[in-house]
Amino acid sequence: MSFARVRALVVVGVLAVAAVVFVVVALVRDTQGDAVVGGGCPTGSVLADVTLPDDAEQVTVKVYNGTDQPGLADNVTNEFKNRRFQTQKPAENNKKVDGVAVMRYGPDAVGSAWLLRAYFLNQADPQYNPKRKGAVVDVVIGSQFQQLATTTEVNQSLVELGEPQVPPGACPAPAKKDS
Repeated sequence: MSFARVRALVVVGVLAVAAVVFVVVALVRDTQGDAVVGGGCPTGSVLADVTLPDDAEQVTVKVYNGTDQPGLADNVTNEFKNRRFQTQKPAENNKKVDGVAVMRYGPDAVGSAWLLRAYFLNQADPQYNPKRKGAVVDVVIGSQFQQLATTTEVNQSLVELGEPQVPPGACPAPAKKDS
């Protein structure tokens, strides 16, 4: 056997031994051994629906006027209706809002709120309440609100926002199966 062939076999042998050692070390030092298979949820956590709705018709919104401008909640509610959202009767908010909008929602509406954030170009203040029941998202329109985003702006904003995030203290709920 030539020296070059022996040298090549030695190099391949050393690489194979190094790969085996690397795999063994990785398995022994694995820190994910405590991970729960199947997406288990820690005790005390709530299940949050983080599924982004496929259609605006799957989202119910209630608009509150947080400004001194009369009829603003009615106008924004009509804008949401025109964009095929389910709407509830608009109302006045007790406190005035300085920003663009405030969104209040619970675990059942995380994905819906994520979609609505895009309609405010991610300038709405999201306020998650883990004790809140129902899938309705309350939107309080603030003094800096100008208009809802266009379809193109919403799509661009959704890309920037990425996938809906699981709120602190919550776990993602199992995906609903279509009937």
